[in-house]
Order: sequence, then C-alpha cells, then structure tokens
Amino acid sequence: MSIFVDENTRVVVQGITGREGRFHARQCMDYGTKVVAGVTPGKGGQEVEGVPVYDTVARAAQETGANCSLIFVPPTLAADAILEAVEAGMDTVVTITEGIPVLDMLRVKAHMRDSPTRLIGPNCPGIISPGRCKVGIMPGVIHKPGGPVGVVSRSGTLTYEVVDQLTKQGIGQSTCIGIGGDPVNGTSFLDTLAAFERDPETAGVLLVGEIGGDAEERAAEFAAGRMTKPVVGFVAGLTAPPGRRMGHAGAVVSGGSGTAGGKIEAMRRNGVTVCEDLGNLGVCCAEAFRDVL
Repeated sequence: MSIFVDENTRVVVQGITGREGRFHARQCMDYGTKVVAGVTPGKGGQEVEGVPVYDTVARAAQETGANCSLIFVPPTLAADAILEAVEAGMDTVVTITEGIPVLDMLRVKAHMRDSPTRLIGPNCPGIISPGRCKVGIMPGVIHKPGGPVGVVSRSGTLTYEVVDQLTKQGIGQSTCIGIGGDPVNGTSFLDTLAAFERDPETAGVLLVGEIGGDAEERAAEFAAGRMTKPVVGFVAGLTAPPGRRMGHAGAVVSGGSGTAGGKIEAMRRNGVTVCEDLGNLGVCCAEAFRDVL
C-alpha cells in the first residue's frame, strides 16, 4: 500500500479553470489519477479537460465522491480554499500555492486542530504513489513504481533530483511527498515518518531537509526512538550564510540555530545515515538500503 493517496483517491481540483490548474489537472489525469471534479466559484456547469466544474467543493464531493482536493488558488484566497475543502470533508488537501500569508496559515492550522482532514503543503509539489496516483506537480516519468523506499522532503526541486537518482539506481518508491518549506504547514516530517513506519510496502525512508527550524532534528529523534526501518538523510544549505533566506520562507539560519551542520550532527547522533554529497545520494541509498531492497 501507499500512504495518504492511492489508486482509489478521487481528486477535485480547486482552481481548475486557471492556467496552472488546467495544465496540472491534465498531467495528473494522464498519469492515471482519478480527477473527478473541478471547482471555481461562479463557473459551475463548465467542463475543463472533460472534467465537470462546480461552484463549491461540497457540491463537487456530493456529486462525484471526491475525497481529495488539489489546490491551485492565488495566495490571498488559498486559506479560504483550504478551509472550504476541510468543511466539505476531504480526507486529504494538497495545497500547491506559494506565498500564502503566515497569519492566514495560522488561522487554517487553528481551524484544523481537531479535523480529520490531512493538509499537505502549502508551497509544495504534492504527493505521488508511483504507478497509482499523482496529486501534485511533480514529473511522473522520473518515478519508479513498486519500490520499497519512501521519500519525504521539504524541498520540491530536490525531491525531483533525489527521486531521479533513486530510479537510476533501480530503486523504486512507495510514496514520495513534498511537505513544503513554509514556516507554517500541514503534514510534518514526524507525521510522514510515522506513516512510513506503518506502511508494509515501505522498507526504508529517504528524508530530505534544509536549513531553518528544528524539524530535521526532531525527525532524527523520532527515527531513533520510534522507527525500525532504515533512514537516510540529506540536508541542503551547508554553505548558506546566516540571516539570509534560501529558497523557502522557512529556510533561514538565525543565530546559531537551524544550521545544516547542526541538523547533520543530530541525524548522525540518532542513527540516520547521512549523505552530504547530493550528487552521490542515489549510490548512498543503494548501499544504505541494500538489506531491504
């Protein structure tokens, strides 16, 4: 099995009538994902790429059985789009949108505190179960179905790079998820590691982190205390200067905290196999996962 999405996932695309929503809805459908509805307020009754468009997520879910939302909505409207999907009872909400104000996301997090809905993102590439379901913007062709390695990453672009390296080593993936690099997001490293630990088809995990915050340190402690499966870690940003934001809003070294060196040391201290050379990550994983491949 995979985590969070699979071949039975039924997707509604919020913002499907926009350029990005239309393009990536088509890409998901071409991969085999069941995109059953789109939502753009005021444009209900239309069709986009053969997909019916509704004015609300609730109506789309009622008529099509959608249980997962993929959001391509401008930053100023994205928080309300997430909350609409939550209120409509979506199991999973994947938010691609970048630049959502932090205060808006704090409001979303507070509203979702007791919600069963899983939020992935924002500012992320989404999630893919290779060969089964793609809910996001990642290139499907680089993924290898039927493999035992789960991938979780804060960085979208680096996710593509490490997956491509795994595939070139002949290592397939069970699920690949980009959790996003914003300071306030939904699904965390800990949530994902716990799900991979429970997943019988995942035998090892590749964790891709970056500078800023303490998520990687906490993930390493979780891996040491709660996981039986091997974990390989990579941290981007070894040469990042303090105080300068690198890429994501959350990727900044402040004072002495959040450094790549500190995260790498925490991983090693907790038994995570660390690869410091991105260009050699695929080979490192092949060696580290040799016993479970």
